[in-house]
Amino acid sequence: MQRIFTLLLVMLAFGAARAQQLPATTPPATPEVLTLKEAEHDFGKIPQGKPVYYNFEVVNAGTTPLVLDDIHASCGCTTPEWSRDPIAPGATATIRVGYNAMAEGYFEKPITINVAGQMKQLKIKGTVWRAPEGPAPANSSVQFLKKQTL
Repeated sequence: MQRIFTLLLVMLAFGAARAQQLPATTPPATPEVLTLKEAEHDFGKIPQGKPVYYNFEVVNAGTTPLVLDDIHASCGCTTPEWSRDPIAPGATATIRVGYNAMAEGYFEKPITINVAGQMKQLKIKGTVWRAPEGPAPANSSVQFLKKQTL
C-alpha cells in the first residue's frame, strides 16, 4: 500500500514539474478590421408609435476592402439598414438603425455586426412615453383672442 502511495506521489510531482516546463500558448490576436465611432445611442424620451432613426458610423481599419454582410437586431422593432458595397481601407460607412416604439417604457436594443470573423455590437436605448389618445382638447381662449384682434 505504501508503494502505491509513493508511486502516485512521484507521478503527481512529475506531472506538476512537466506542466511548469511547457510554455503557455495564447492564440495570436486578430487585428481589428472594423472600428465604431460610437457604439451606443440614447434617444431619450420618444413618443409611442413614432419611428426614430440614428446613423452609426463605422470605419474599415483593415488593409483590404470590407463588406458588411451580417448585421441583425434582437427584435423586429429594430431595423438596421446599410450598404452592401465594399468599404475601402480607412473609409467610413453608415449603419442606419430605426426603432418603432410600440411598447411604453424603457428600452435597450442590441444590434450585432459580424464581419471578418469578428463581432461588434451597437446599442440603442431610450424611454417611450404614451401619446394621449384622441385629439387635444379645444382651447376656448383661442376664439376669445381671435375676436379681440379683429
